Amino acid sequence: MKSLLLAGAMIVATGATSFADGYYWVVGNRATSKCDIVTRNPTIYMYGGGNFWFGDGPYRSLADAKLARSTISACPKDDPSADKDGAS
Repeated sequence: MKSLLLAGAMIVATGATSFADGYYWVVGNRATSKCDIVTRNPTIYMYGGGNFWFGDGPYRSLADAKLARSTISACPKDDPSADKDGAS
């Protein structure tokens, strides 16, 4: 019985950690003063002590995250990840 409970707990734990896979977050990067799109849930420190000052998300696709980044007033209007030909 204990081994069955342990196996169930391990399945739940691995399912919870992989739940965030495939999502995107928009974060304000303190070091570069730009907004980045990351694929891991960011840790935000309100009173300093980290690189990110805000985070928004999760978004299901990269296109959704880019659209969200364009609507956030703290983000610079130029797209730092845009290709030189204008395609993103």
